[in-house]
Amino acid sequence: MDRITMSLGDVGADMLAEAGGKAVNLGVMLAAGLPVPDGFCLTTAAYRQVATAAGLEWLLAAMESATKETVRPPGEQGRARGDAATAASLQHLARQARDRLSAAPLPERIERELRRAYALLGEDVPVAVRSSATAEDLPEASFAGQQDTFLNVVGADALLEAVRGCWVSLWTERATAYREANGIGQRKVHLAVVVQRMVDAAVSGVMFTANPLTGARGQTVVDASPGLGEAVVSGAVNPDQFVVDTATGRILERTVGDKRVQVRPLPGGGTEQLPLAGGSDPSLTDEQVRELAELGRAAQELFGAPQDLEWTLSPAGRIALVQTRPITTLYPLPEADESTRAYLCASLLQGLTRPLTPMGLCAFETLAAAWKPAGGGSGPPPAFRYLSVGLRLFVDITPVLRSPGGRRLIPRMMKGADARSVGVLEHLMKDPRFAVARRRVPRSPAGLFRSVPQLALVPSVLHALFRPAAALRRSRAAEREFDARLRLPEPATAAQRLDFVERMFSREVTESLLRLLPPPAAGYLWLGAARWLLGTLVERGEVQEVLRGLPHNVTTEMDLKLWDAATAIGRDPASAAAIRSADPEELARAYLEGTLPAEAQRRLAAFLAVYGHRAVAEIDIGVPRWAEDPSHIINVIANYLRLDDSGQAPDRQFARAAAQADAKVADLVLRAEALGPVRSRLVAYGLRRARASAGMREYPKFRLVTALAALRAQLRKVGEELAAAGAVADAADVFFLDLAEARVGLRGADLHGIVAGRRRTYAREMRRRHIPRLILSDGTDVEAALAAAAATTTAGGRVPPGTLVGAPASAGTVTGTARVILDPAGARLEPGEILVAPSTDPGWTPLFLTAGALVMEMGGPVSHGAVVAREYGIPAVVGVPDATLRIATGDTITVDGAAGTIVHSARTASS
Repeated sequence: MDRITMSLGDVGADMLAEAGGKAVNLGVMLAAGLPVPDGFCLTTAAYRQVATAAGLEWLLAAMESATKETVRPPGEQGRARGDAATAASLQHLARQARDRLSAAPLPERIERELRRAYALLGEDVPVAVRSSATAEDLPEASFAGQQDTFLNVVGADALLEAVRGCWVSLWTERATAYREANGIGQRKVHLAVVVQRMVDAAVSGVMFTANPLTGARGQTVVDASPGLGEAVVSGAVNPDQFVVDTATGRILERTVGDKRVQVRPLPGGGTEQLPLAGGSDPSLTDEQVRELAELGRAAQELFGAPQDLEWTLSPAGRIALVQTRPITTLYPLPEADESTRAYLCASLLQGLTRPLTPMGLCAFETLAAAWKPAGGGSGPPPAFRYLSVGLRLFVDITPVLRSPGGRRLIPRMMKGADARSVGVLEHLMKDPRFAVARRRVPRSPAGLFRSVPQLALVPSVLHALFRPAAALRRSRAAEREFDARLRLPEPATAAQRLDFVERMFSREVTESLLRLLPPPAAGYLWLGAARWLLGTLVERGEVQEVLRGLPHNVTTEMDLKLWDAATAIGRDPASAAAIRSADPEELARAYLEGTLPAEAQRRLAAFLAVYGHRAVAEIDIGVPRWAEDPSHIINVIANYLRLDDSGQAPDRQFARAAAQADAKVADLVLRAEALGPVRSRLVAYGLRRARASAGMREYPKFRLVTALAALRAQLRKVGEELAAAGAVADAADVFFLDLAEARVGLRGADLHGIVAGRRRTYAREMRRRHIPRLILSDGTDVEAALAAAAATTTAGGRVPPGTLVGAPASAGTVTGTARVILDPAGARLEPGEILVAPSTDPGWTPLFLTAGALVMEMGGPVSHGAVVAREYGIPAVVGVPDATLRIATGDTITVDGAAGTIVHSARTASS
């Protein structure tokens, strides 16, 4: 017979299913000798008995059928599939579950066991009654605050009522929604209840053994306020806060809160909130803070991960730990290193906030290995070293920060690529941990070329500067050679396909793409030369207007081709009606089956024949291409069909942008006549060359994505063989392996467990909103640390209230309605709305065609979104911190692309 109660001291680490996460953690701390109040656990067996008697099983089955997957497989854009109807159904079923649990009779055995265990604590002893779910206080999901806790419960009858309250709280709307969002099945969760002796708390609070704002693992943050901890946990007070260097116990920061209220226990049970005089004195002494930090460090070492603890301090000065859970919001640590190192997020620089699949990471790691010097470790190290952190690509920039040349170069590079990173890098350059290192032996020219292979392009770029037509012919020849190398002779075995993929990534792809770079590089060099020659005759950013409406931009050409397809579909009544009325996913299935209306089928097929290898997040080989799932493209066409203002037609916008650029070129050339005939001719030539070839900037990436699509098809065939052999469940599982693991699977290994674990990690990272652009080896998010420091000072009135500041990217001023979009798949952007996004890659650009302006959290003036925005002639501001959080859909905002500002004209009622 299942146990109904057990002492907390008897709860072990392997009893999650019986005691729930909170009880397990308390039991582990008790066994380790940490100061935890004694008590007992009412096991999940009691809850299951009552739930069964209440008839919850059919409700849970209904919930399971109503709930859809939170995260789709890679390539289906990772979009949440639950909709408003599903959420409403889930809430209705949860309400029925609460009602049934509230009304269910308590079995005699459970009541008897509860009263007996309570009596062992003492007659009418005050206790805290805490929910302890089986999916709670876990490394993947903390469930903090999702289920209820009842403080100062006095008497057995009150205890029985509090226990039922805990059971009912398992089915609150917030708890069911949290499980749905985290992909945790509603039928898999059960609830135990922890009953602990109440501590007469003079001071209480919470403690984080890693800094939750900055991610720094070496800092402990303690929040404290008089009375019970409910005041701190609920946010009812501004508590005292202490930031402690965990290793030394030194208090780094001390902030005294106002502490205007406290929660105190009532004599007969329950609590009350009382006013508190507050004052300037902290509620803890320095010694008590250090004692707490030491207990926190012990808990962290015990569980092997940073902890979020709740604690109390008695009037006699004794500390008790009343619960602990992992801190689940911290970004994963980079690789361990004795020295402090700095890592820049390369994924963000590519406009990618979502994680990469394991095979996608493997592809980039193999590509990065191609940069390493021949002969392994015998040559000088590469200038940049890549690694995966949180399923995203990061680059170790420590050597660059410690190099005089690197310090001069990297801020200039980042001004164009990601303006927000510049201030962060400049801050690190002042950090003594990244002081310039004395170079013992200067590198030889040959060594420099081996460590920075891109320098081998210099002769080709110089050739392209002065013989552009010949350079273009070379690029086209390289492209044809590349296409030939991408074809694997058939028939081929799965092992041969893996060999082919690895060979292409380790050598062929990099070499081929480098040969495509000289023409666009020469175009930007000519632009810079013209800017230098013009000198004071131009204002800052004015020359960038020359880059509007550029020819030879493959992404712009793609968007215009899609507009042409939408225009043709709109002229066909049957096709237009289908696209406007049906769900994009249903239409995508119809297209793949060949059953769309004829004109829509033909136009979509023609577009995908050229651009079907592209996708949102297309640099991840694990993401299916538009040819495999065209729902995103169909949704964009539906958006285009809603456009009724001919002046906003994308082809007209592009033509206007090109005309404006030509006019700007003529204007600048006219001004240059004041410089003399030679310099004016050079300016004219430079600007013409820039317009002729800078648009090819997108082409190397376009060709990379072409290669990824071809190699993805090979890997998909490997996945089909693995699935047929039973090594994995589905062919798409191959993208949750790396190349070596796929080879092992071909030899008969069972890979189901590996894939399942990788999919869970991927799903968790898909839900992560904030990605650090620059992280230290101790986990510090440098930008967040700077923001936290800046929050303690005023802006000195320099920035007016309601104004957001970023980097200017495309000139112009537009006032309009904001539309915050986190994922372009399935997104709807009305003509003229201002697109507010975390970042963008080519998969987003069809939305630009109807956007009035663009605001991005990431990026710089030459990042992808900025370039395309300029080409379409729409104002853009990039590098705006937390733009998607500080701007709400429906807000009226004014975007000034020249000043780099966003001003709120009006807020929505909900915001």
